[in-house]
Amino acid sequence: MGGLLAFRAANPGGNPSENSGKYDRHGLITTVATATTTASAVRQSLQRLRISTPGEGFTDITANLDRQIAASGMQTGIAVISCLHTSCSLTINENADPRVLVDLAAYLRALVPQEGVRPLSGCGERRRWVHDDEGPDDMPAHIRTALTCTSLSQSFEQGSLLLGTWQAVYLWEHRTRGSQRDLSLHLIGA
Repeated sequence: MGGLLAFRAANPGGNPSENSGKYDRHGLITTVATATTTASAVRQSLQRLRISTPGEGFTDITANLDRQIAASGMQTGIAVISCLHTSCSLTINENADPRVLVDLAAYLRALVPQEGVRPLSGCGERRRWVHDDEGPDDMPAHIRTALTCTSLSQSFEQGSLLLGTWQAVYLWEHRTRGSQRDLSLHLIGA
């Protein structure tokens, strides 16, 4: 919409397609304008979802998200999914071969071990995590969350997420025990 507004300011009353393709001196498009006519007004929906996790690992939430999008009645738009916790995260990854998820989890556990941290050189003593109020997996879960994503923006069309053939949306639990996790799902579309 900003591009369209910028176009209208530069070319009031003009045809938006006239300006799509003009380049600045660096070869970058200065204004891209698209005009879409629709009978539907843009709507939005904000809701909270509660997801149960069995413990550390991946929970596929794609079907749950698709059900919520379909129930909204919106066909096309964008979904913003946010995890409302500091010890789990979200990822879009392969859903065909479960070994991908096994390797991802192993990599992150090796990167952020539960036992504490060593100097990056690998030499020296391991320092135990100071923040362990909820157990030995507490601080590693926070670091793993900081290194991954707690929100995703994903387009949807025909009432479901626009994902590749082998993609799914996962809630990635970083704590060893199961939890009830709250997500927000903000849909903007028509």
